[in-house]
Amino acid sequence: MTLTPLSSITPNHELDAVGLLCPEPVMMLHNKVRDMAVGDVLKVVATDPSTTRDIPKFCGFLGHELMGQEEIKGQFIYYIKKGS
Repeated sequence: MTLTPLSSITPNHELDAVGLLCPEPVMMLHNKVRDMAVGDVLKVVATDPSTTRDIPKFCGFLGHELMGQEEIKGQFIYYIKKGS
């Protein structure tokens, strides 16, 4: 998997899942993506370490592109492009 440089990604939407624990971040992600247009990019910020496993699996299972991810000061940041 080749990730896009994070500095070149401009999200259309943001989801703040800071302080939430599994399964809430992925449940919120699922609801948010449902309301987005195909090709839109979502930035997710979470603090639950289980998102490092759950969000990539969510994207793979539902056909969305995980464009990039990083951890900064205990926050996990993801950029997801909605698939069809």
